[in-house]
Amino acid sequence: MNNKVVIVDEKFCFPEETHLTVHKTSVFFPGDGFIVYDLHGEILYRFDSYGPESTPKDELVLMDSSGKCLLTILRKKPSLHQRWEGYIGEKAEHQEPIFSLCRSSIIRRSSLVVEVHGDPEEEYHIEGSFAHRCCKMMDNSSRDPVVEIKRKVDTSTNVMLGKDVFLLCLKPGFDSAFAMGLVLILDQIHGDDADDVAQEVDPTVEDPIPPS
Repeated sequence: MNNKVVIVDEKFCFPEETHLTVHKTSVFFPGDGFIVYDLHGEILYRFDSYGPESTPKDELVLMDSSGKCLLTILRKKPSLHQRWEGYIGEKAEHQEPIFSLCRSSIIRRSSLVVEVHGDPEEEYHIEGSFAHRCCKMMDNSSRDPVVEIKRKVDTSTNVMLGKDVFLLCLKPGFDSAFAMGLVLILDQIHGDDADDVAQEVDPTVEDPIPPS
């Protein structure tokens, strides 16, 4: 991808392909938030829900490491297509959404469509299984993958980590804050399947998990 895709801020667009580590946290309740680390183990984004994982959330707020609101994401009700809308920063009255995400049909296993509202408008499709940490977001015009979510491997032990730690892989120039905002929505729509045990895998080059 040659051109930057800036949705939240240009500073969140990396010039080369980047793998961020996403950690689903359990501070007060199991799965009550997310922390996102950059390649150097520094916190880039965070999300705190302060409630049980099973409780449906109608408002999601993505923050930077200092707690500044980057995105406010609201569940649209009622909606058979599970529509969510994203707003830059803290949503103000009459503010228009910058993007929306919904199912392509009311069928549960249908793909998800992401529409970016701007000039020009852009559309992406999310395919695969977020619950199993194996999905991609494709540019609707080129069908090229721009974001990929996949399991993370600890290179020191050659073991695939549990689903509470995974990789958010971004093509060069793609807005990482926007991508993480979509992860928050996917987590609300799909959640997690039953926990599975860590398993050994073939050697692969990944970044070591940063300290919590």
